[in-house]
Amino acid sequence: MKTKLGLLYGGKSAEHDVSLQTALAVIKALDLEKFDIYPIYITKEGVWVKGPQLTGPVESVKSLILSAEDAMSPLAIRSTGQVSKEDGEGFDCLFPLLHGPNGEDGTVQGVLELVNVPYVGNGVLASSAGMDKVIMKNIFAQAGLPQVKYTWLIRSEWETDKDRAYDKIEAELGYPCFVKPANLGSSVGISKCVNRAELAAAFVEAFLFDRKIIVEEGIVAREIEIGVLGNDHPKCSVAGEIIAKKDFYDYKAKYEDGDTAMVIPAEISETDYQSLSEMAITSFKSLDCSGLVRADFFLTKEGKAYINEVNTMPGFTPFSMFPLLWKHTGVEYPQLIETLVNLAQERYEEKQKIKYSF
Repeated sequence: MKTKLGLLYGGKSAEHDVSLQTALAVIKALDLEKFDIYPIYITKEGVWVKGPQLTGPVESVKSLILSAEDAMSPLAIRSTGQVSKEDGEGFDCLFPLLHGPNGEDGTVQGVLELVNVPYVGNGVLASSAGMDKVIMKNIFAQAGLPQVKYTWLIRSEWETDKDRAYDKIEAELGYPCFVKPANLGSSVGISKCVNRAELAAAFVEAFLFDRKIIVEEGIVAREIEIGVLGNDHPKCSVAGEIIAKKDFYDYKAKYEDGDTAMVIPAEISETDYQSLSEMAITSFKSLDCSGLVRADFFLTKEGKAYINEVNTMPGFTPFSMFPLLWKHTGVEYPQLIETLVNLAQERYEEKQKIKYSF
């Protein structure tokens, strides 16, 4: 029997357009002999719209943008085991292809938990903690993972006394440093700063996207990434390296200019690979992750490794780092998608063993 798969994409997030690119790539890769595919579009205003079953290939992002006039309640979603013929179609699994807040941060995952439907990827806690860079780094610190120095502020602290905020950064971190929204991905709102004027401008930019920002020490290091796949027994892909032609790997380099290079596998020693792999698994388990993450590291020329962050729903086009890492590990893109669906159903079955009454 074919798997009834709902694809969740779009979302009320600055990464809405990235999500559309991801959804288009996944639809093109799915085998229609194995899957019945249903698009579920979330508008930029947060309206959920379920489209009809896809019967053929989709050629453009534009065709994925469904009319809000056909809005549905997300609480109307059901698994195939919860519906009768009179109720309509249910889903064997949902695949949230959402990036950023209101999609990758545990909010949508919470809805899917409430309606008790199998879904791909990380649960509420891992998604939420992985989205908030401050919480994530605090958990990594508790797990003993090495990190560069960092600090954070909320908007009201900065607005009350801006000079005090800048003094704090200069005293604790110095220059260069990186300013980032705490809850966002795809390098949106990130700035590199080498003086106070740039720091002030970076604060203005980052606070456009979040009420909390994180500021990290800048170091000279290679950027190494590893894919993690699994549930209770996660496995690592080969390592890849990001080589940005600019100062850092920003949004334009990722999605517009192509002004970067990916080296897979990364030219690192087996000792370094083993060390980074162990750190990737530790980070995965410390956040109680499931399904997938991409773990990002800094590696200095002295061989010192630091974990930077994990991404609980990494870029997922065939040309994104996570799928490419697994391709070089021997898992092709369509197989990777099927593996994630299988992992989602495995986790769902495991959770059904939990007793909710006594």
